Amino acid sequence: MKSLFDLSGKRALVTGAVHGLGMAMAKGLGHAGAELIVNNNSADMLVEAKKEYEKEGLKVHTYVFDVTDDKEVEKHIDLIENEVGPIDILINNAGIIKRVPMQDMETKDFEAVIDVNLVGPFIVSKYVGRKMIARRAGKIININSMMSELGRDTVSAYAASKGGLKMLTKNMATEWAKYNIQTNGIGPGYFATSQTAPIRVNGHPFNDFIISRTPAARWGDPEDLVGAAVFLASKASDFVNGQIIYVDGGILATIGKPANE
Repeated sequence: MKSLFDLSGKRALVTGAVHGLGMAMAKGLGHAGAELIVNNNSADMLVEAKKEYEKEGLKVHTYVFDVTDDKEVEKHIDLIENEVGPIDILINNAGIIKRVPMQDMETKDFEAVIDVNLVGPFIVSKYVGRKMIARRAGKIININSMMSELGRDTVSAYAASKGGLKMLTKNMATEWAKYNIQTNGIGPGYFATSQTAPIRVNGHPFNDFIISRTPAARWGDPEDLVGAAVFLASKASDFVNGQIIYVDGGILATIGKPANE
């Protein structure tokens, strides 16, 4: 049974995994045996991230490129495959959010979010996917969101990008399953990260909302994503395709109900 989840000998590219949930998932793959490749659009955060991975004894290769730059991505995917080896697992994790009421949002800011969160996964998957098709094997995991299913104030661009990414995931599975490529997504719920620290205090309205509306009655820990990531990257998911696994403590099952029900 253990061999179903063993990633030894596999190479995993995790975009933007320099902190937070992306780093937690990448570490999970590394501890399951995968050789890690991490990118970012600037070098400074990669230097610190590499130290963090190596502190846990993980082998990691780092590359600087922008996931929205078609030619840069094509060049670096070729470079990675030549320098490190074939990419067996791709996690499209890089993403941004801009919290602005829709009526006040500049079009260029809306487009920037779509570009990173939706066009970026398309570009990276296209160039990695071509090589996976030739090898007739591969695992692709797109990092979705609860905003793939729900709207919320001030996140019109983010919700649009993550809703689009859900459907891109399903279409990638439709087109590439015949090449033995499994494309799925993970949709994180509300997680305890440095970004959410200011609102994760007793008495804060949003903290109280999350605790009351989440059946698990807590925020997620970044490590809670590891199981889903390893599952979707491993042999255990060879007949799973086009699915989005929501790791949310059950909040999507009940978020529409009053808190006292």
